[in-house]
Amino acid sequence: MTDTSDARTPVARRTVLMATGATAAALALGSAAVNEAPTAEAVDTAPVAAAAVCTLTREMTEGPYYLDRQYVRSDITEGKTGVPLKLNLTVVDADSCAPLRNALVEVWQADVLGEYSGFVGENGHDEPDDGTFLRGGVLTDAGGVAALTTIYPGWYRGRCVHIHVKVHTGVTVTPDGHFTGGREIHTGQLYFKETVTAAVARLAPYTSNRVPRTTLAQDSIYDGGGAASGLLTLAALGSSPSSGYLGTLTLGVDG
Repeated sequence: MTDTSDARTPVARRTVLMATGATAAALALGSAAVNEAPTAEAVDTAPVAAAAVCTLTREMTEGPYYLDRQYVRSDITEGKTGVPLKLNLTVVDADSCAPLRNALVEVWQADVLGEYSGFVGENGHDEPDDGTFLRGGVLTDAGGVAALTTIYPGWYRGRCVHIHVKVHTGVTVTPDGHFTGGREIHTGQLYFKETVTAAVARLAPYTSNRVPRTTLAQDSIYDGGGAASGLLTLAALGSSPSSGYLGTLTLGVDG
């Protein structure tokens, strides 16, 4: 269950700006989602230089587990257990750095056992598969923020822990909670600090995943670029890893 696409080759001219949570707060122009961020000790609080705010970088591979046109919803867990994870992803225009409203931010990820819905069994586990768990997306608010609820991802053979992300503009949300039309303007991946992943991996139910875990440094897709390559800023939601995390990142796109 390994992404085989060559992520080190740009997909297109579409490029993406990414900054850490502190920069996201500034770019969101007072977004309520930023104001509601927890005051717990930040796991990764390295400052971002002002010059880095509008640095453009390439996209990353879609990978083999994308299913087209999934649900528009803020909570994608579908009852899947795991360490809680909140995502606040801010989308901005890469030219003006202005927040992009009504962009659809779509994510998909593996569960604790490293299995993707629609492809269960490819990481060696047998579990129910409805083709929709841990998939979905939401429209950004006036501050450009997409707020999503999920769980900390598991891992599968050959890849570090990650979440896939796409950004679409001009979509129409259908009555049955899907989306149609629009234009895909970014494909990327979100990554997690290795010390946090190691702490989560020691917890149940992650301990039931016996597949060898690839670290961030060992991954063939992540290029070591930090926030510019999708590394989330993580803030603890409580006093222990089991309490969960808030992950923030700013995605700047050529809209």
